[in-house]
Amino acid sequence: METLYYSRMKSPIGPLWVAVSKKGVVMIDWGFRAFPPANYIKDVQWVVSEEKTAVLRKELTEYFAGERTEFDIPTDLRTGTEFQRRCWEILSKIPYGELRTYQEIAVAAGRPTAFRAVGQANHANPIPIVIPCHRVINSDGHLGGYGGGLELKEQLLALEEALPGAGPLFAKAAKSGE
Repeated sequence: METLYYSRMKSPIGPLWVAVSKKGVVMIDWGFRAFPPANYIKDVQWVVSEEKTAVLRKELTEYFAGERTEFDIPTDLRTGTEFQRRCWEILSKIPYGELRTYQEIAVAAGRPTAFRAVGQANHANPIPIVIPCHRVINSDGHLGGYGGGLELKEQLLALEEALPGAGPLFAKAAKSGE
């Protein structure tokens, strides 16, 4: 049985669960949910390890502090349909501080009318923030949905100054670790 390592970290958007394998990050989840999520990855042993999750936690801390715009840690995707994985690959290429629409992602994925399926792929994204599904909005400019809630999506976009008039909302909180 494979071992996956996890820990909980504080962030300016609230607590996060982070999990890694020997290959890279397998999951980031909102700290208000139970861990591990039901039916996420079966037949693995989950072990708490601050040491094994240290690189991911450091990169996330730097991101929240406005010091990191790209993640270096590799991803280890273990879930998703072929279409979802294609969407996640496209999401990974959206630059920091830029937005795309669900429709643009659908077109890039080769299914121009599948914008709702793109929304479902975003919702199923096991590695939010690192795979930046928060950078996808509705064609009319509204935020659309987000697995962690629209307030969190808005906070992440404000951090990246991707919203008109937004700035680094939580530089102070990121430095204090809260």
